[in-house]
Amino acid sequence: MIEPSRIMVTGGAGFLGSHLCERLVEAGHEVLCVDNFYTGRRRNVQRLLDHAGFELMRHDVTFPLFIEVDEIYNLACPASPIHYQHDPVQTTKTSVHGAINMLGLAKRLRARILQASTSEVYGDPTIHPQTEDYWGNVNPIGLRSCYDEGKRCAETLFFDYWRQHRVPIKVARIFNTYGPRMHPNDGRVVSNFIMQALRGEDITLYGDGAQTRSFCYVDDLVEAFVRLMATPEAVTGPINIGNPSEFTIRELALKVIDLTGSRSQIVHRPLPQDDPKQRCPDITQAKAVLGWEPVTPLEDGLRKTIAYFDDLLTADALQAS
Repeated sequence: MIEPSRIMVTGGAGFLGSHLCERLVEAGHEVLCVDNFYTGRRRNVQRLLDHAGFELMRHDVTFPLFIEVDEIYNLACPASPIHYQHDPVQTTKTSVHGAINMLGLAKRLRARILQASTSEVYGDPTIHPQTEDYWGNVNPIGLRSCYDEGKRCAETLFFDYWRQHRVPIKVARIFNTYGPRMHPNDGRVVSNFIMQALRGEDITLYGDGAQTRSFCYVDDLVEAFVRLMATPEAVTGPINIGNPSEFTIRELALKVIDLTGSRSQIVHRPLPQDDPKQRCPDITQAKAVLGWEPVTPLEDGLRKTIAYFDDLLTADALQAS
């Protein structure tokens, strides 16, 4: 029997955060969801608002927060290129100042803290698949650097707080994750393709579509988060969390067209700067340490995600009429 805890989730009204909040509330924990609503949305946690174990707070993690909690999941940061490149200075501040503030809080409380890091710390990788001991191939001055280097610096801070102050840390490196509650205009490949297909628009492929990604369904990712947080204090990570099954972007586009029954055509656009050609996790550590691997087939996850976006478009159309 797991003892109930008071848990804070920063970025808790976002795509990943809202699913994590639901999971923690359902497990009997008291959950404080902290979000500044830059990319998070109130509708994502709407069903939790009346729950006695759930509290929502508008707050920006670049400013200190003084509360009492047992565990902290630090998910606060825009994660899609459209959003994090809109205000790159603030993106870096969110990763770096946010990490400093949350680690300072964890240090004072002796609370466990989990950092939602990213596969972007590997940049455009020169090894495949990516293992946790790979240091990456990151452009420090490119358009994506605010996010990539911000997350790399956050990892540095987490491990320095562990070594210097013995703050109990957990670092998860998240690979492409998808599912209901993705922001419809986040510019990420799954949401882009689904929205374009449902609207009957051309589906945009950048480059020739031969670049690869691995897609992990959100429920699987949340399960890995919870398992990582529950590991002994000596387990710090970083641990890759993602799906090792690899697909080309073109294969994904064709799959979405098929599942939506869309008549959309595929069109090609130039590849963006620093866009990685291959991205696939080695999850050997996740299997060994967490006893975890993803269980949701891509087609099943896509069906649930398509249904979510279809409902969203229908609701928006009714509201407009």
